[in-house]
Amino acid sequence: MAKAKKFYVVWVGHEPGVYTDWGKAKSQIDGYKGAKYKSFPSRAQAEAAYANSFGNYIKTAASGIKKPSSHPRSRQKAPRRGNAPSTPTIISQSISVDAACSGNPGKMEYQGVTTSGKKQLFHRAFPLGTNNIGEFLALVHALAFLKGQDMPDLPIYSDSQIAIGWVKKGKCKTTLARSKKTAELFEYIDRAEAWLKANKVTNPIYKWDTKGWGEIPADFGRK
Repeated sequence: MAKAKKFYVVWVGHEPGVYTDWGKAKSQIDGYKGAKYKSFPSRAQAEAAYANSFGNYIKTAASGIKKPSSHPRSRQKAPRRGNAPSTPTIISQSISVDAACSGNPGKMEYQGVTTSGKKQLFHRAFPLGTNNIGEFLALVHALAFLKGQDMPDLPIYSDSQIAIGWVKKGKCKTTLARSKKTAELFEYIDRAEAWLKANKVTNPIYKWDTKGWGEIPADFGRK
């Protein structure tokens, strides 16, 4: 019988986060004085516990209060900004996306990176577009990327409430006109909308708290 998979939370260590491999998790606590860590049976439980901080998790466990649900959509209640939910603290095991535009409309590009480490996972550029379109395409690209990696519950961060709303509605509500210059861009938009129509979104999408955390890891640094 196969051994049940576990997920490991490192609250305090060399590099805090949620790990799927004990060897990697162990390397974060080895030699670290006062390291705080624990294993969980599901990724959702581990991420909820990590987002809740070690101190709060221990208080919850000790008092017998019901712990966060294992379902990715019903995990710890998070503060809201507009219509986009956020998280109390940064979930390091996640993807962050962002877009940049030189003029609006203008030359546009977007990218997705690992929230922890800022490793670029994908990048696209277009000769003419808008920032909102880029944010929308980045989110859909991240969703499709994670589906291809068989990671249906890994969180995604975006700092665009508008783009998150468009994804929820399955429609890029841009006013940018279709033209020869935007032909390739609209081909991507059409494909993104078709993907959203054909696929169920399971990855949690959270609003990045720019005021509290600074610029999102995927930021292009051109402000």
